[in-house]
Amino acid sequence: MTTPVIILNGASSSGKSGIVRCLQSVLPDPWLTFGCDSFVDALPARMRAADGGIVFDADGGVSVGEDFRALEAAWAEGIVAMARAGARIVVDDVFLGGAASQQRWRKALGDLPALWVGVHCDPTVAAGREIARGDRTLGMAAQQARMVHEGVAYDLEIDTTHTESLECARVIAARVSRIGGPGRVASAG
Repeated sequence: MTTPVIILNGASSSGKSGIVRCLQSVLPDPWLTFGCDSFVDALPARMRAADGGIVFDADGGVSVGEDFRALEAAWAEGIVAMARAGARIVVDDVFLGGAASQQRWRKALGDLPALWVGVHCDPTVAAGREIARGDRTLGMAAQQARMVHEGVAYDLEIDTTHTESLECARVIAARVSRIGGPGRVASAG
C-alpha cells in the first residue's frame, strides 16, 4: 500500500519541480502533480499585486492576503478530493507560513495519509538556480530558504544542493513503497 499524497515543501528554486517530474517517471503507478506556481498562475490578474491576493516584492519577499488564502484552501480541498477519488497526487508547494501552511494542508487532508517531504538547498546554490531560471524575483530563494521549513514536521528530508533530482526522486519513491514509521534522511546523496 502506498500513500495517496506526497507533499514537497521547499523554497523557490530548491529543486522541487525537477524532483516532481522525476517522481512521475520512477513511481510505478501514475501520479498527478499540482504546484503552487500553477495555482498562482490560475489566479485572476487583479489578484497579483493586490492586498487581498499575492504580492511579489522587489527584494524577493512574498505576501498573501485573505482572498488568496480562501482560494488556496479551495485549491487544496480540490486536490484532496481527487486523492479521495483514487488519484495519486504529488504537491509541489512553498510553505510561506511554515508550520501554519502545513496545518492548512493537514486540515484539508483530514484522515487521508500523506508523505511530508522537506526539500532543502543551500541558499547560495538556490540563488544561482533562480538567476538561471530567469522567471523569479531575485532574492526569493534566499528569503525563503529557511522560513518555509520553520516548525514543519517531515517524514523525509532531502537536500538538493549536491544531489540530482533523479536521485532525490528515487529516495522518495523508496519511502513511498515502504510501510513503516517516519524516518529522516539528511541528504539524498
